[in-house]
Amino acid sequence: MTVHHLILGAGPTGVVAAETIRKHRPQDAITIVGDEPEPPYSRMAIPYLLAGSIGEAGTWLRKEPGHYEALRINLVRSRATGLDAASRMVTLDSGRQLGFDTLLIATGSTPLHPPVPGINLPGVHSCWTLEDARRIAQLAVKGARVLQMGAGFIGCIILEALAARGVQLSVVEMGDRMVPRMMGPTAGAMIKEWCQQRGVQVFTGTRVEAISPGAPLSVRLSNGEVVTADLVISATGVKPATGFLDGSTIRCKQGILTDDRMQTNVAGIYAAGDCAEAFDRLTGRHVVSAIQPNAAEQARVAALNMAGLPARLQGVPQINVLDTLGLVSTSFGEWQGVPGGEQVELTDRRAGRHLSLQFKDDVMVGCNSVGWTDHVGVLRGLVEGRVKLGAWKDRLKEDPTRLMEAYLASAQAQGQWHGALDDRRR
Repeated sequence: MTVHHLILGAGPTGVVAAETIRKHRPQDAITIVGDEPEPPYSRMAIPYLLAGSIGEAGTWLRKEPGHYEALRINLVRSRATGLDAASRMVTLDSGRQLGFDTLLIATGSTPLHPPVPGINLPGVHSCWTLEDARRIAQLAVKGARVLQMGAGFIGCIILEALAARGVQLSVVEMGDRMVPRMMGPTAGAMIKEWCQQRGVQVFTGTRVEAISPGAPLSVRLSNGEVVTADLVISATGVKPATGFLDGSTIRCKQGILTDDRMQTNVAGIYAAGDCAEAFDRLTGRHVVSAIQPNAAEQARVAALNMAGLPARLQGVPQINVLDTLGLVSTSFGEWQGVPGGEQVELTDRRAGRHLSLQFKDDVMVGCNSVGWTDHVGVLRGLVEGRVKLGAWKDRLKEDPTRLMEAYLASAQAQGQWHGALDDRRR
């Protein structure tokens, strides 16, 4: 009897999972359901498309003709509207029903649309799909006036692409700083200053209150200013795409709750990627992590378990590296610090450098950096490796620039140093 593995979602998570299952289960049936007419692609490549660095084919996850057919992976263009876990059946928007033996929910995220009057007007777009990118490209021509709502991680990547197109760009962020979920006050303020010095108008601590129709659009801000725009882009965040699970027995909080095997509360049903709230063994918490490397690892773990090969997720690392108009910033782990912890900060605004290190006991549990490109791998290695620093913690508190010395002295002694040094050389 043929085993059928059903995967909902045709993004990187779904594709990695399908390929992993096929590697270990050559005779099983595999179906991927994707709700867009495009070949499976990466949303993270869309800004590079807008910037002109790649064409549409450059966003595709697999570029070899016939890749999915060769692996006997069946692609279905549709959207899941319901799940009956008891009967192992998924209902699609076409009315078709698909049965399964194992199921992976990898439906990703959907954009949040703030309740702003005029948010649905022509000329107002999210930047989430290839179709969105096509519409934005038609309007974001050189010299066009563009207002972007949101300056989070995704927003800053879009900002970079828009700047490359030569538009007149204004950015409005509700938080008191840019990238507020990734950067502390000093780091976020430095990114804002950097952007403004390069011609981007940035409003922080400000909301868009209304968008009025016309050519151009008229955008009223909470600070009393009115900005005219040929294009408004909404980049105000995303939420896990789990609405089709309403009324099902699958447990959800912010995302779909999973254990460290990526299995939900129903045996044989798994979730991975942006829609999953995965169990992080390092912190003992469930975490939604909209980071593509994490999604790929979750997909691999889920797929191995679906194929009958026990695997466990080691953790959900919080890793963010951002290049904003040439200014590199990073955020790793518990960058805001932990109760009872210690911290040290070093800031050189003239040189465009900032370093914030967070400790619990003698372990560096998180950090922020701006402009410290030489030590990205070391920062990541110290945080992810939970390296015990011993006396080096106090030395770093006296001089945070001694990161490499601290890593070599502490991690090498514990046999953990290769990864960070390799990362540094990439």
